Amino acid sequence: MIGALVRASLASLLIAGTAMAESKITLLDFSDLNGWAEDDHAEALAVFRSSCSTFSAPDWIGICLAATDVADPKAFFEEHFRPVMVEDGRDPLFTGYYEPQIPGSLVRTAHFAYPVYSLPPEVTPGQVWLTRQEIEESGVLEGRGLELAWLADPVERFFLQVQGSGRILLPDGSVLRLGFAARNGRPYASVGEEMVRQGLATRNTISAQAIRDWVRAHPEEGRELLWANPSYIFFRRLPDTDPHLGPPGAMARPVTAMRTIAVDPDFTPLGAPVWLEKGGPIPLTRLMIAQDTGSAIRGAQRADIFYGSGDEAGRLAGRVRDGGRMIVLVPRQRAESLPPVN
Repeated sequence: MIGALVRASLASLLIAGTAMAESKITLLDFSDLNGWAEDDHAEALAVFRSSCSTFSAPDWIGICLAATDVADPKAFFEEHFRPVMVEDGRDPLFTGYYEPQIPGSLVRTAHFAYPVYSLPPEVTPGQVWLTRQEIEESGVLEGRGLELAWLADPVERFFLQVQGSGRILLPDGSVLRLGFAARNGRPYASVGEEMVRQGLATRNTISAQAIRDWVRAHPEEGRELLWANPSYIFFRRLPDTDPHLGPPGAMARPVTAMRTIAVDPDFTPLGAPVWLEKGGPIPLTRLMIAQDTGSAIRGAQRADIFYGSGDEAGRLAGRVRDGGRMIVLVPRQRAESLPPVN
C-alpha cells in the first residue's frame, strides 16, 4: 500500500500525468550531468524565463520570480532545482524538428496547386475525423474557402504537416507564417517505417530526403505511401512577428533553436528545464526547455529537438535519431520530498 501511495504521488511531484505511476524515478546531483559545467546557462535561463508566465504552482512561481535578476545562471539552476531522471521502460529516443520555408502562393496557379487548409467548422479539436486518405480522396475540404496557401509539391505539404508550422515564401517576397491549429484526431504513423516495411529503404538509408525523393519519383505510389500516416494537420495564420523568433510551441511561446524540445507532458511538465545528453554521430549535451509537444513524442525518455528554420535546419533535424538520456530539473523541495522509486 505504501509503495502504491508513493507512486501515485509522483504525478504531483513533477506536475505530470497518470503514466508516471509506472515509472522509475532516480534523483541525481548536478555532478552526475555530463557536460553540465560547460553549457551556456545564461542562454537557457533566457528561454526558461519566456515560459514562466504559464506556471500556476507556488514553487514554480517563486522560482520564476527569482529568475528575473540572476547574477550567476548556473548557480541559479543548481540552487532552485534537483535533477530527476524518469524512465518508463522504453528505449530513449531523440529526434529533431524544424520550421520549413516553402515557396507558395495565396492563390492557386498552374504551379502552386496543392492547398494548405485551415480547420473546417465541423471539426472539433480532439475529435476523431476522416483519415488523410479519406480527406484527399473525398475532396471534402475543396472549394470552401479554407485554403490558407497553395504549394507546388504535395510532399512538401506533407512535411509541413509533420513539422506543424512553417513559413510560406510568397512570390512578392513576403512571408506567410502558419502555425498548428488542430489535427484530425488520428494517430501519427511513420512513413519512413512504412518504407522500411515495404522494402523501399533500410533503417540505415531512410531519411526525410529519401522519402521526398521516392515520392517525387513515384507520384501515384507516393500518394498512397503518404496515406500510411492517417494524421492530418490543419493550420492557422500567425500574426507578423520578429522573423528571428521561432514559431509558437504548445505553450504559445516562440520556440528557440537548440534550446526548445518537444516532450510528452505525461512525464515532463511543460516549461521545465531538461538536461539532454544525446548520443549519435553529433553528440549534444545541453540544458533545454520543454516548450512543445508532438503526437509522435511519447515516453519518459523521448524528446524532439527544435533545430530552427529553413533548409539547413531541416537537413540537420532530419538526420537525428539517437539515444542518450534526458533529466528533468524539478523544484528542489518538490524533488526531495519523495525517495527514489524503482
